[in-house]
Amino acid sequence: MARYTDSVCRQCRREGTRLFLKGDRCYNEAKCAVMKRHTPPGQHGQARARKASEYGTQLREKQKCRRAYGVLESQFHKYYEMASNMRDGMTGENMLCLLERRLDNVAYRLCFGASRAQARQWITHGHILVDGKKVDIPSYLVKPGQKISVRTKSFDIDYFKGLREQGADKPIPKWLELDSANLSGTVAAMPQRDDIDLTIEEHLIVEFYSR
Repeated sequence: MARYTDSVCRQCRREGTRLFLKGDRCYNEAKCAVMKRHTPPGQHGQARARKASEYGTQLREKQKCRRAYGVLESQFHKYYEMASNMRDGMTGENMLCLLERRLDNVAYRLCFGASRAQARQWITHGHILVDGKKVDIPSYLVKPGQKISVRTKSFDIDYFKGLREQGADKPIPKWLELDSANLSGTVAAMPQRDDIDLTIEEHLIVEFYSR
């Protein structure tokens, strides 16, 4: 599988906004690369900005969303097709809700990882359970009523020790319920557009793929 091996802060600088790819570092304005350097990466980043075309605006919005959730282009397009085939709701909102239901995102939202990348690593290493069974597929789509928990044998890992002792360090979405003492959470409902805190204009993504 393809992997991005360069600094993830370059992705935030390219999109001109914080994508929260490095966990706690992203919440510290003194350390955030976007706050320190407002220009895109590369030797031409400081050149005078040109007015973006309609296509360019749509592309940047698509790239911003894709990079925030950490999925490849083929995966991202698959979610768009799934959303466009849904009978109810708007395509853009349905696509974002599908991305929110990914297991790596749910683990991140429950504070089982400081970033989506770390949550994805916990999942692939077998530390996360769904309804008591190990699921090592980050793209697994959770459903209401399912229980997401950390494997008991993993409680001794320093990160999970800190979560049990100090609790969550960021707000939990209302569609999820967290029991930090037992390192478990429940999917209380389907995510809605209002529950997604990323500044994404999904209609531009729909327009991009509808060209």
